[in-house]
Amino acid sequence: MDHYEYTELLKTLTTKMQNVTGVVRPQEISARLSEIEALENSDGFWNDAAAAGVIQKEKTQLERRLAKYSKTFNTLGDAVDLYEMAKEEGDEETIESLFADAGSLENNVKSMEVEVLLSGEHDSHNAIVTIHPGAGGTESQDWASMLLRMYTRWAERHDFTVEMLDYQAGEEAGIKDAALLIKGVNVYGYLKNENGIHRLVRISPYDSAAKRHTSFTSVMVSPELDDDIDIDIEDRDIRIDTYRASGAGGQHVNKTESAIRITHIPTGIVVQCQNDRSQHKNKATAFKMLKSRLYELEMEKKQAAVDGIEKSENGWGHQIRSYVLAPYQQVKDTRSGIPYSNISNILDGDIDEMIEGVLIALSRKDDDE
Repeated sequence: MDHYEYTELLKTLTTKMQNVTGVVRPQEISARLSEIEALENSDGFWNDAAAAGVIQKEKTQLERRLAKYSKTFNTLGDAVDLYEMAKEEGDEETIESLFADAGSLENNVKSMEVEVLLSGEHDSHNAIVTIHPGAGGTESQDWASMLLRMYTRWAERHDFTVEMLDYQAGEEAGIKDAALLIKGVNVYGYLKNENGIHRLVRISPYDSAAKRHTSFTSVMVSPELDDDIDIDIEDRDIRIDTYRASGAGGQHVNKTESAIRITHIPTGIVVQCQNDRSQHKNKATAFKMLKSRLYELEMEKKQAAVDGIEKSENGWGHQIRSYVLAPYQQVKDTRSGIPYSNISNILDGDIDEMIEGVLIALSRKDDDE
Protein backbone atom coordinates (compact mmCIF):
# COMPACT_ATOMS: atom_id res chain seq x y z
CA MET A 1 0.00 0.00 0.00
CA ASP A 2 1.25 3.51 -0.81
CA HIS A 3 0.30 6.98 0.44
CA TYR A 4 -2.31 7.55 -2.25
CA GLU A 5 -4.09 4.24 -1.59
CA TYR A 6 -4.08 4.79 2.17
CA THR A 7 -5.38 8.35 1.83
CA GLU A 8 -8.22 7.14 -0.41
CA LEU A 9 -9.02 4.35 2.04
CA LEU A 10 -9.27 6.82 4.93
CA LYS A 11 -11.60 9.03 2.86
CA THR A 12 -13.83 6.06 2.05
CA LEU A 13 -13.91 4.79 5.63
CA THR A 14 -14.61 8.28 6.99
CA THR A 15 -17.61 8.61 4.66
CA LYS A 16 -18.87 5.20 5.72
CA MET A 17 -18.56 6.11 9.40
CA GLN A 18 -20.48 9.32 8.79
CA ASN A 19 -23.29 7.23 7.33
CA VAL A 20 -23.08 4.82 10.27
CA THR A 21 -23.24 7.73 12.72
CA GLY A 22 -26.42 8.97 11.06
CA VAL A 23 -28.06 5.60 11.65
CA VAL A 24 -26.66 4.74 15.08
CA ARG A 25 -27.28 8.23 16.51
CA PRO A 26 -24.92 7.86 19.49
CA GLN A 27 -26.22 10.98 21.23
CA GLU A 28 -29.74 9.55 21.25
CA ILE A 29 -28.43 6.26 22.65
CA SER A 30 -26.60 8.12 25.42
CA ALA A 31 -29.76 10.08 26.21
CA ARG A 32 -31.83 6.87 26.38
CA LEU A 33 -29.26 5.22 28.66
CA SER A 34 -29.53 8.21 30.99
CA GLU A 35 -33.31 7.78 31.02
CA ILE A 36 -32.91 4.10 31.87
CA GLU A 37 -30.51 4.92 34.69
CA ALA A 38 -33.08 7.33 36.13
CA LEU A 39 -35.77 4.64 35.85
CA GLU A 40 -33.58 2.12 37.66
CA ASN A 41 -33.13 4.55 40.54
CA SER A 42 -36.84 5.36 40.77
CA ASP A 43 -39.11 3.94 43.48
CA GLY A 44 -40.83 0.70 42.60
CA PHE A 45 -38.90 0.05 39.38
CA TRP A 46 -37.64 -3.34 40.53
CA ASN A 47 -41.02 -4.40 41.92
CA ASP A 48 -42.21 -5.39 38.45
CA ALA A 49 -39.65 -8.02 37.48
CA ALA A 50 -41.04 -8.55 33.95
CA ALA A 51 -41.03 -4.85 33.06
CA ALA A 52 -37.60 -4.39 34.60
CA GLY A 53 -36.30 -7.32 32.57
CA VAL A 54 -37.45 -5.72 29.31
CA ILE A 55 -35.71 -2.46 30.22
CA GLN A 56 -32.54 -4.30 31.22
CA LYS A 57 -32.47 -6.13 27.89
CA GLU A 58 -32.81 -2.82 26.05
CA LYS A 59 -30.04 -1.33 28.17
CA THR A 60 -27.66 -4.20 27.42
CA GLN A 61 -28.27 -3.93 23.67
CA LEU A 62 -27.82 -0.15 23.66
CA GLU A 63 -24.62 -0.32 25.72
CA ARG A 64 -23.15 -2.99 23.45
CA ARG A 65 -23.99 -1.03 20.29
CA LEU A 66 -22.65 2.26 21.68
CA ALA A 67 -19.43 0.60 22.88
CA LYS A 68 -18.81 -0.99 19.47
CA TYR A 69 -19.59 2.25 17.64
CA SER A 70 -17.35 4.32 19.93
CA LYS A 71 -14.43 1.90 19.57
CA THR A 72 -14.68 1.92 15.76
CA PHE A 73 -15.19 5.69 15.55
CA ASN A 74 -12.22 6.40 17.84
CA THR A 75 -9.96 3.87 16.10
CA LEU A 76 -10.61 5.49 12.72
CA GLY A 77 -10.17 8.99 14.14
CA ASP A 78 -6.87 8.01 15.77
CA ALA A 79 -5.63 6.52 12.47
CA VAL A 80 -6.47 9.74 10.58
CA ASP A 81 -4.75 11.95 13.17
CA LEU A 82 -1.72 9.70 13.53
CA TYR A 83 -1.24 9.50 9.77
CA GLU A 84 -1.28 13.29 9.41
CA MET A 85 1.26 13.73 12.23
CA ALA A 86 3.50 10.95 10.89
CA LYS A 87 3.54 12.54 7.42
CA GLU A 88 4.46 15.96 8.85
CA GLU A 89 7.28 14.47 10.93
CA GLY A 90 8.46 12.05 8.26
CA ASP A 91 7.93 9.12 10.64
CA GLU A 92 8.16 6.25 8.16
CA GLU A 93 8.03 3.58 10.87
CA THR A 94 4.63 4.78 12.08
CA ILE A 95 3.37 5.14 8.51
CA GLU A 96 4.38 1.56 7.66
CA SER A 97 2.62 0.38 10.82
CA LEU A 98 -0.57 2.21 9.75
CA PHE A 99 -0.34 0.66 6.30
CA ALA A 100 0.00 -2.80 7.88
CA ASP A 101 -3.09 -2.19 10.03
CA ALA A 102 -5.20 -0.90 7.13
CA GLY A 103 -6.95 -4.22 6.56
CA SER A 104 -7.95 -4.52 10.20
CA LEU A 105 -9.25 -0.94 10.21
CA GLU A 106 -11.30 -1.60 7.08
CA ASN A 107 -12.77 -4.77 8.60
CA ASN A 108 -13.76 -2.90 11.77
CA VAL A 109 -15.68 -0.28 9.80
CA LYS A 110 -17.30 -2.97 7.65
CA SER A 111 -18.37 -4.81 10.79
CA MET A 112 -19.98 -1.61 12.07
CA GLU A 113 -21.75 -1.18 8.72
CA VAL A 114 -23.21 -4.66 9.10
CA GLU A 115 -24.18 -3.86 12.69
CA VAL A 116 -26.25 -0.96 11.40
CA LEU A 117 -28.05 -3.30 9.00
CA LEU A 118 -29.10 -5.52 11.92
CA SER A 119 -31.66 -3.07 13.23
CA GLY A 120 -34.85 -4.91 12.29
CA GLU A 121 -37.57 -5.52 14.84
CA HIS A 122 -36.34 -9.00 15.78
CA ASP A 123 -32.76 -8.95 14.48
CA SER A 124 -31.31 -9.04 18.00
CA HIS A 125 -33.21 -12.24 18.86
CA ASN A 126 -32.12 -15.84 18.97
CA ALA A 127 -32.96 -17.90 15.88
CA ILE A 128 -34.75 -21.18 15.26
CA VAL A 129 -33.22 -22.89 12.23
CA THR A 130 -35.15 -25.72 10.57
CA ILE A 131 -33.49 -27.82 7.87
CA HIS A 132 -35.47 -30.08 5.53
CA PRO A 133 -34.08 -32.04 2.55
CA GLY A 134 -35.81 -31.82 -0.79
CA ALA A 135 -36.53 -34.67 -3.18
CA GLY A 136 -33.60 -36.96 -3.80
CA GLY A 137 -33.49 -39.42 -0.92
CA THR A 138 -30.10 -40.12 0.57
CA GLU A 139 -28.35 -37.46 -1.54
CA SER A 140 -30.54 -34.62 -0.26
CA GLN A 141 -30.58 -36.00 3.27
CA ASP A 142 -26.79 -36.04 3.32
CA TRP A 143 -26.72 -32.46 1.98
CA ALA A 144 -29.13 -31.43 4.77
CA SER A 145 -26.75 -32.88 7.36
CA MET A 146 -23.86 -30.93 5.81
CA LEU A 147 -25.84 -27.70 6.18
CA LEU A 148 -26.74 -28.62 9.76
CA ARG A 149 -23.05 -28.99 10.51
CA MET A 150 -22.24 -25.70 8.72
CA TYR A 151 -24.64 -23.67 10.86
CA THR A 152 -23.61 -25.48 14.03
CA ARG A 153 -19.93 -24.75 13.33
CA TRP A 154 -20.78 -21.11 12.53
CA ALA A 155 -22.47 -20.81 15.93
CA GLU A 156 -19.50 -22.42 17.67
CA ARG A 157 -17.10 -19.98 15.97
CA HIS A 158 -19.08 -17.13 17.56
CA ASP A 159 -19.41 -18.84 20.96
CA PHE A 160 -23.18 -18.97 20.53
CA THR A 161 -25.25 -21.61 22.33
CA VAL A 162 -26.85 -24.34 20.22
CA GLU A 163 -29.79 -26.47 21.34
CA MET A 164 -31.00 -29.32 19.12
CA LEU A 165 -34.79 -29.18 19.23
CA ASP A 166 -35.46 -31.97 16.73
CA TYR A 167 -33.33 -34.49 14.88
CA GLN A 168 -34.70 -37.13 12.52
CA ALA A 169 -31.93 -39.30 11.08
CA GLY A 170 -32.09 -40.58 7.50
CA GLU A 171 -32.28 -44.31 6.81
CA GLU A 172 -28.86 -44.59 5.13
CA ALA A 173 -27.20 -41.26 5.86
CA GLY A 174 -27.92 -37.62 6.63
CA ILE A 175 -31.14 -36.32 8.17
CA LYS A 176 -34.83 -36.23 7.33
CA ASP A 177 -35.39 -33.14 9.46
CA ALA A 178 -33.59 -31.06 12.04
CA ALA A 179 -34.37 -27.97 14.08
CA LEU A 180 -31.96 -26.11 16.29
CA LEU A 181 -32.14 -23.03 18.47
CA ILE A 182 -29.09 -20.78 18.25
CA LYS A 183 -28.78 -18.29 21.11
CA GLY A 184 -26.67 -15.14 20.93
CA VAL A 185 -26.64 -11.45 20.08
CA ASN A 186 -28.10 -10.68 16.63
CA VAL A 187 -28.30 -14.35 15.62
CA TYR A 188 -31.60 -13.90 13.79
CA GLY A 189 -30.34 -10.73 12.10
CA TYR A 190 -27.34 -12.60 10.73
CA LEU A 191 -29.18 -15.76 9.68
CA LYS A 192 -32.52 -14.40 8.44
CA ASN A 193 -31.31 -14.25 4.84
CA GLU A 194 -30.28 -17.93 4.97
CA ASN A 195 -34.00 -18.60 4.59
CA GLY A 196 -34.50 -20.39 1.27
CA ILE A 197 -33.35 -23.22 -0.96
CA HIS A 198 -29.70 -24.29 -0.93
CA ARG A 199 -28.40 -26.25 -3.95
CA LEU A 200 -25.46 -28.66 -3.97
CA VAL A 201 -23.68 -30.03 -7.07
CA ARG A 202 -21.11 -32.78 -6.49
CA ILE A 203 -19.86 -36.23 -7.46
CA SER A 204 -22.08 -38.44 -5.35
CA PRO A 205 -20.31 -40.58 -2.73
CA TYR A 206 -23.37 -42.87 -2.90
CA ASP A 207 -23.19 -43.46 -6.66
CA SER A 208 -20.89 -46.31 -7.72
CA ALA A 209 -20.78 -44.78 -11.22
CA ALA A 210 -19.36 -41.55 -9.73
CA LYS A 211 -21.89 -39.39 -11.52
CA ARG A 212 -22.57 -35.77 -10.70
CA HIS A 213 -25.72 -35.15 -8.65
CA THR A 214 -27.70 -32.03 -7.78
CA SER A 215 -29.42 -31.89 -4.38
CA PHE A 216 -31.69 -29.34 -2.72
CA THR A 217 -32.38 -28.55 0.92
CA SER A 218 -34.61 -25.87 2.42
CA VAL A 219 -33.46 -23.79 5.36
CA MET A 220 -36.09 -21.94 7.37
CA VAL A 221 -34.98 -19.32 9.89
CA SER A 222 -37.37 -17.65 12.30
CA PRO A 223 -36.80 -15.47 15.37
CA GLU A 224 -37.34 -16.89 18.84
CA LEU A 225 -40.20 -14.64 19.86
CA ASP A 226 -40.71 -13.11 23.29
CA ASP A 227 -43.60 -14.50 25.31
CA ASP A 228 -45.36 -11.14 25.23
CA ILE A 229 -45.77 -11.24 21.43
CA ASP A 230 -49.35 -12.27 20.72
CA ILE A 231 -49.90 -14.75 17.90
CA ASP A 232 -53.36 -16.28 17.93
CA ILE A 233 -53.48 -20.05 17.37
CA GLU A 234 -56.94 -21.64 17.48
CA ASP A 235 -57.24 -25.13 18.98
CA ARG A 236 -59.29 -26.27 15.98
CA ASP A 237 -56.44 -25.28 13.66
CA ILE A 238 -53.83 -27.62 15.15
CA ARG A 239 -53.26 -31.34 15.53
CA ILE A 240 -50.91 -32.56 18.26
CA ASP A 241 -49.24 -35.97 18.01
CA THR A 242 -46.89 -37.66 20.45
CA TYR A 243 -44.25 -40.18 19.48
CA ARG A 244 -41.17 -41.85 20.85
CA ALA A 245 -38.07 -39.72 20.70
CA SER A 246 -35.18 -40.84 18.53
CA GLY A 247 -31.68 -39.62 18.06
CA ALA A 248 -28.33 -39.59 19.77
CA GLY A 249 -28.54 -41.16 23.20
CA GLY A 250 -30.56 -40.50 26.32
CA GLN A 251 -32.18 -43.20 28.45
CA HIS A 252 -35.65 -41.93 27.55
CA VAL A 253 -35.07 -42.45 23.82
CA ASN A 254 -37.56 -44.95 22.37
CA LYS A 255 -39.01 -45.65 25.83
CA THR A 256 -41.54 -42.87 26.37
CA GLU A 257 -43.67 -40.84 23.98
CA SER A 258 -42.12 -37.54 25.05
CA ALA A 259 -41.63 -36.12 21.56
CA ILE A 260 -44.26 -33.70 20.24
CA ARG A 261 -45.38 -32.96 16.70
CA ILE A 262 -47.76 -30.05 16.05
CA THR A 263 -49.42 -29.61 12.67
CA HIS A 264 -50.95 -26.24 11.84
CA ILE A 265 -53.74 -27.32 9.51
CA PRO A 266 -54.46 -24.00 7.67
CA THR A 267 -50.82 -23.49 6.63
CA GLY A 268 -49.53 -27.07 6.64
CA ILE A 269 -46.63 -26.05 8.91
CA VAL A 270 -45.33 -28.96 10.99
CA VAL A 271 -43.02 -28.48 13.97
CA GLN A 272 -41.44 -31.18 16.12
CA CYS A 273 -39.56 -31.18 19.39
CA GLN A 274 -37.89 -34.05 21.23
CA ASN A 275 -35.24 -32.06 23.06
CA ASP A 276 -36.43 -32.77 26.60
CA ARG A 277 -37.50 -35.83 28.57
CA SER A 278 -40.61 -33.94 29.60
CA GLN A 279 -43.50 -34.06 27.17
CA HIS A 280 -44.84 -30.81 28.64
CA LYS A 281 -41.57 -28.98 28.02
CA ASN A 282 -41.36 -30.34 24.48
CA LYS A 283 -44.93 -29.20 23.87
CA ALA A 284 -44.15 -25.68 25.12
CA THR A 285 -41.06 -25.51 22.91
CA ALA A 286 -43.00 -26.83 19.91
CA PHE A 287 -45.64 -24.12 20.36
CA LYS A 288 -42.87 -21.51 20.50
CA MET A 289 -41.44 -22.95 17.26
CA LEU A 290 -44.89 -22.82 15.65
CA LYS A 291 -45.42 -19.20 16.63
CA SER A 292 -42.03 -18.29 15.20
CA ARG A 293 -42.76 -20.11 11.94
CA LEU A 294 -46.17 -18.44 11.62
CA TYR A 295 -44.57 -15.05 12.21
CA GLU A 296 -41.91 -15.75 9.60
CA LEU A 297 -44.55 -16.97 7.13
CA GLU A 298 -46.48 -13.73 7.53
CA MET A 299 -43.30 -11.71 6.95
CA GLU A 300 -42.58 -13.78 3.82
CA LYS A 301 -46.07 -13.12 2.47
CA LYS A 302 -45.71 -9.39 3.00
CA GLN A 303 -42.30 -9.34 1.31
CA ALA A 304 -43.54 -11.52 -1.56
CA ALA A 305 -46.43 -9.11 -2.10
CA VAL A 306 -43.96 -6.23 -2.29
CA ASP A 307 -41.64 -8.13 -4.67
CA GLY A 308 -44.50 -9.57 -6.71
CA ILE A 309 -43.29 -13.17 -6.40
CA GLU A 310 -44.72 -16.43 -5.20
CA LYS A 311 -43.35 -18.71 -2.50
CA SER A 312 -40.50 -20.88 -3.77
CA GLU A 313 -40.61 -24.62 -4.16
CA ASN A 314 -37.86 -26.83 -2.76
CA GLY A 315 -36.22 -27.56 -6.08
CA TRP A 316 -34.59 -26.45 -9.32
CA GLY A 317 -34.55 -22.76 -10.19
CA HIS A 318 -35.59 -21.50 -6.76
CA GLN A 319 -32.27 -21.64 -4.90
CA ILE A 320 -30.82 -18.65 -3.07
CA ARG A 321 -27.33 -20.14 -3.15
CA SER A 322 -25.43 -22.80 -5.08
CA TYR A 323 -22.56 -24.85 -3.67
CA VAL A 324 -20.62 -26.49 -6.51
CA LEU A 325 -18.01 -29.14 -5.64
CA ALA A 326 -17.59 -30.54 -9.17
CA PRO A 327 -16.41 -29.97 -11.86
CA TYR A 328 -15.03 -26.84 -10.14
CA GLN A 329 -15.38 -25.53 -6.58
CA GLN A 330 -17.42 -22.41 -5.95
CA VAL A 331 -20.19 -21.06 -3.77
CA LYS A 332 -22.32 -18.29 -5.26
CA ASP A 333 -25.27 -16.46 -3.75
CA THR A 334 -27.96 -15.25 -6.13
CA ARG A 335 -28.62 -12.09 -4.05
CA SER A 336 -25.06 -10.73 -3.80
CA GLY A 337 -23.75 -12.36 -6.99
CA ILE A 338 -20.39 -12.82 -5.26
CA PRO A 339 -18.50 -16.10 -5.93
CA TYR A 340 -16.42 -17.75 -3.20
CA SER A 341 -13.80 -20.43 -3.80
CA ASN A 342 -13.02 -21.34 -0.17
CA ILE A 343 -15.82 -23.90 -0.12
CA SER A 344 -14.25 -26.23 2.46
CA ASN A 345 -14.02 -23.35 4.95
CA ILE A 346 -17.59 -22.29 4.17
CA LEU A 347 -18.93 -25.79 4.82
CA ASP A 348 -16.98 -25.69 8.08
CA GLY A 349 -18.96 -22.65 9.21
CA ASP A 350 -16.83 -19.78 7.88
CA ILE A 351 -19.83 -17.98 6.37
CA ASP A 352 -19.58 -14.48 7.86
CA GLU A 353 -18.23 -12.86 4.69
CA MET A 354 -20.97 -14.49 2.63
CA ILE A 355 -23.69 -13.43 5.10
CA GLU A 356 -22.40 -9.87 5.22
CA GLY A 357 -22.23 -9.72 1.43
CA VAL A 358 -25.93 -10.59 1.20
CA LEU A 359 -26.89 -8.09 3.92
CA ILE A 360 -25.06 -5.28 2.12
CA ALA A 361 -26.40 -6.29 -1.33
CA LEU A 362 -30.00 -6.36 -0.09
CA SER A 363 -29.61 -3.01 1.68
CA ARG A 364 -28.34 -1.43 -1.54
CA LYS A 365 -31.26 -2.93 -3.43
CA ASP A 366 -33.67 -1.38 -0.93
CA ASP A 367 -31.91 1.99 -1.28
CA ASP A 368 -32.20 1.85 -5.08
CA GLU A 369 -35.91 1.11 -4.86
